[in-house]
Amino acid sequence: MYQVIARKFRPQTFEDIVGQGHVTSVIKNAIDLKRLPHAFIFSGPRGVGKTSAARILAKAINCEKGPSGTPCNACRICEDITASRAVDVFEIDAASYTGVDNVRDLIENARYTPSVARFKTFIIDEVHMLSRNAFNALLKTLEEPPEHVIFIMATTELAKVPVTVLSRCQRYDFRRIPVSEIIAHLSSIALQEHISITEDALMIIALQADGSMRDAQGMLEHVAAAQSGDVDARTVERMLGLVERTTMHDLLTGIIGRDVSSVLDVVGRVYQYGHDLLQL
Repeated sequence: MYQVIARKFRPQTFEDIVGQGHVTSVIKNAIDLKRLPHAFIFSGPRGVGKTSAARILAKAINCEKGPSGTPCNACRICEDITASRAVDVFEIDAASYTGVDNVRDLIENARYTPSVARFKTFIIDEVHMLSRNAFNALLKTLEEPPEHVIFIMATTELAKVPVTVLSRCQRYDFRRIPVSEIIAHLSSIALQEHISITEDALMIIALQADGSMRDAQGMLEHVAAAQSGDVDARTVERMLGLVERTTMHDLLTGIIGRDVSSVLDVVGRVYQYGHDLLQL
């Protein structure tokens, strides 16, 4: 069965996470030194590896050969977490789990010891979406957590998480991934997937991704499906609905020559084709 690139190349170890070494090195050391906090919060832009890091952390602390900063990815628990079927690892989307009753159910579940794993692990994605009452219900458990429970929370909007919750978590800030690192990773994926794509095309994708590896992978998949031959810059511009370089050349020529008529012609052409005028 076909797997999309973002899922097929999802990081499985901390070393696989691109551009977040300042976070992964600290987490690995904490695991190896057995100085694990009971609650983590990962903040940062979308698509930079927060949820992937949470799953790898869940594997690292529960691995049958661990706890270890480098999970084996071969034992039953590692395989179950990778396949999202581990009975003691709960992935919760706070966007659809906002109510206080939902959190009370979670807290009730947390009281019981894990069935198979070392820790009962709760990964709460987009945690800022929880209601105020839900946060208040969670707060007591964060203050006095059971020894067998680890909370890993992720958010793209840290400012919306109450300070009382933040103060009880170990915080890690994820950054936008540099363009050069996105290009290098996409090149590696293209090689493995037999996608023939030019360096210029990869540069455009990396710039448009705005630091998000997930967005970059999605764009690569989109343009790769456009044609069977080489994917060049023009193909990428056309597929992503970007203003082409020839258009930019015509626009700049008109500006430099102070030719108002030709500039307006270019703008009109861009508008006709449905491109983003703000981007232009």
